[in-house]
Amino acid sequence: MSDVIALARRFPAGFLFGTATAAYQIEGGHDADRKGPSIWDTFCRRPGAISTGETGDVACDHYHRWRDDVALMKELGLTAYRMSISWPRVIPQGTGRSNEAGLAFYDRLVDALLENEIRPFVTLYHWDLPQTLQDRGGWSAPETVAAFGRYADVVARRLGDRVRDWMTLNEPEVSAFAGHYVGVHAPGTKDFPTAVLASHHLLLAHRAGAAAVRSASPGARVGIALNLSPCDPASESPADAEAATRMDGFLNRWFLDPLFGRGYPKDMVELYGTHFRRAAELEGYDGKLDFLGVNHYTRHIVRASATDPRRAESLTPDGLERTAIGWEVRPASFRELLARLHRDYAPEHIFVTENGAAYDDVLVDDRVDDPARVSYLERYFDAAAWALADGVPLRGYFIWTLMDNFEWAHGTSKRFGIVHTDYRTQRRRVKASGEWYRRLIAAHREARTTAAAK
Repeated sequence: MSDVIALARRFPAGFLFGTATAAYQIEGGHDADRKGPSIWDTFCRRPGAISTGETGDVACDHYHRWRDDVALMKELGLTAYRMSISWPRVIPQGTGRSNEAGLAFYDRLVDALLENEIRPFVTLYHWDLPQTLQDRGGWSAPETVAAFGRYADVVARRLGDRVRDWMTLNEPEVSAFAGHYVGVHAPGTKDFPTAVLASHHLLLAHRAGAAAVRSASPGARVGIALNLSPCDPASESPADAEAATRMDGFLNRWFLDPLFGRGYPKDMVELYGTHFRRAAELEGYDGKLDFLGVNHYTRHIVRASATDPRRAESLTPDGLERTAIGWEVRPASFRELLARLHRDYAPEHIFVTENGAAYDDVLVDDRVDDPARVSYLERYFDAAAWALADGVPLRGYFIWTLMDNFEWAHGTSKRFGIVHTDYRTQRRRVKASGEWYRRLIAAHREARTTAAAK
């Protein structure tokens, strides 16, 4: 307990301790109350797309169990919760008439969070594009950009009197490239030029969505959640060093630079060449981010490649500590990333909008002891505290994730939650890591109350 107390005291008053989830991964209710299909509803039905053969049709059944889940957040002491809105639940066809039942669901959820003193952070797009829009080209079509702006307006007008903190998109790099180049995410396309174009349209959608939210809800704070990773060369060779720079351009600078008013990085525009001719559309644009959301899970160790269009590839060397999903555990990279963002881009506020770890949890005697995850969280929160001491304007930390859920192409086989989900009964059990987080939050609250009283 003393270690938890010491760690808690390193975070300032007002620091937010939360968890993050995504609509498709927890809600279920895939066709409830006139919800339309998303690209993930379609993709999950493609043979072999999901390693376990599952769909997100039920997931954690949060659509019907949200009251209990909010009570669970309250029990953990969360001060913030990052949720996402299902676009096809709100506008079933992607454009046109909105669905009152879908909007009313998010009304109730936001109200319950506020009643329990949990600050909602709303993500407008966490990968579940309406299938109808995909049928018309999806993120490769400029019409989807306009549709996203209209959708953002609908949601902000409905929730903007209570929600102040908004993220337009979650991880546009994954949406664009895992979905349109590697093909392991919906819609399952495998074409590099299409992926590059999708990444551009996603950034244009951020611009349209941010403008719509600010117009509909004056005083809103608007950001974006980017998956960001340090990229280190696999060797001391110049070729690997150059490859690491290109991978950094692909993963990080391609999104950060235009959002901070620099346009696309010239080295990447040159690399993409004929795949991309529309860089001018973001020339002179400043994302005007009220905050930057940082999703971080691992670093990339990079070597040169003659076959990859990026002329770079990531390695998975033996002998490194890894989570059950194969990602390296290296808190030093997390601290380095936060320092680099502060130094090179200087966002006014930073939130860690996702960080967490999958482990092969085992339920024994009605309890899940997950010491590996507790150790992971202790070390990553320690790195965050050091970043604060370094002057990084870090304002909150959202653990991925509240409860075990449908983990995209892995189905329910990978468990990230600090709460265990029994998918057969839908019973939730707080893991040892959840108990650790509850103690950390309580210790922080006590420390700040004591300090204020002096």
